[in-house]
Amino acid sequence: MEIAALVSGGVDSSVVVHLLKEQGYDPTIFYIRIGMEYEEGYIDCPAEEDIEITTYIAKKYGCRFEEVNLHKEYWENVVSYTIESVRKGLTPNPDMMCNKLIKFGAFEQRWGKDFDKIATGHYATTDTVDGVTFLATAKDPVKDQTDFLAQLEYKQIAKIMFPIGHLMKQEVRDIAHAAHLPSADRKDSQGICFLGKINYNDFIRRYLGEKEGPIVELETGKVLGTHRGYWFHTIGQRKGLFLSGGPWFVVKKDIAENVLYVSQGYDPATQYGDTINLTGFQYLSKDIWGDFDTVDVKFKIRHTPDFAQGHLTRVPDPVYGTVYQIKSDKRIQGIAAGQYGVIYDNDAHLVVASGMII
Repeated sequence: MEIAALVSGGVDSSVVVHLLKEQGYDPTIFYIRIGMEYEEGYIDCPAEEDIEITTYIAKKYGCRFEEVNLHKEYWENVVSYTIESVRKGLTPNPDMMCNKLIKFGAFEQRWGKDFDKIATGHYATTDTVDGVTFLATAKDPVKDQTDFLAQLEYKQIAKIMFPIGHLMKQEVRDIAHAAHLPSADRKDSQGICFLGKINYNDFIRRYLGEKEGPIVELETGKVLGTHRGYWFHTIGQRKGLFLSGGPWFVVKKDIAENVLYVSQGYDPATQYGDTINLTGFQYLSKDIWGDFDTVDVKFKIRHTPDFAQGHLTRVPDPVYGTVYQIKSDKRIQGIAAGQYGVIYDNDAHLVVASGMII
């Protein structure tokens, strides 16, 4: 079986190569270069150390190694999506778009099509039910990344291998130490890759500028201060408001009027909701429920080890025609338009569907 292993230089993808070799495979290693457009071209993600380690891994295990350039595709599909989502007042999910459109999209179309499988260091698994391959949760609930993979299509899922999905993070590091891999103690990457060392607000300011507007207390209508553009803020945000007498949380944005609404306290009713409406709803592998009225589900609306319990229904909508609506058993904080609701089966094992929160 011909396997393309996507290796970033981190401990997870390094251990993927080690495990594949142990299992008798001879993967071809690929390092994907992505970055952000700038005045004279593209800014790479910080890549020198990553490539140095990936090159070492390839030599250690006798694997063919290729660097591939997907700057243009990344800009067009991920960076531009992020900017436009923020412009519309939404909270984007660039990680989800990167997985769908770059790692298992553009890469597969240009290089991966010649391989039987694409192996990655994601914390996820697959499971076969009635002959159909499903994306499924990882052994490590804290590291589980199925919520970042929940926009994949069936043909993508059927081609993926997740060699570390059955391991806890510490087990992965233990394997890396035992194999004397240089990435054994590397910290996990955080944040949005294309920014590199650029501050997120500086990045947004470069493309959207600044526009001063009022910060208003939702319950009283009192103006508490000013902000420099609603696009610098997201629902549920606490830091960066620079208001006295807090804590204050962003609970609503008026895009047309550039008004930021906030509420005080850790548990005001305005911060929490029990209804999440999803558009662009899609099943990852197949429709497992058929023509249902209401079905019990587990779900997530952000990256967290915890699942929420709720009920999924279809609701007529004058704008979208039909929306899929989650009614949560408990009120949850920070329901942000533009993020994704990810639907799991009631055992919180199979990833069934996802849709964008509106």
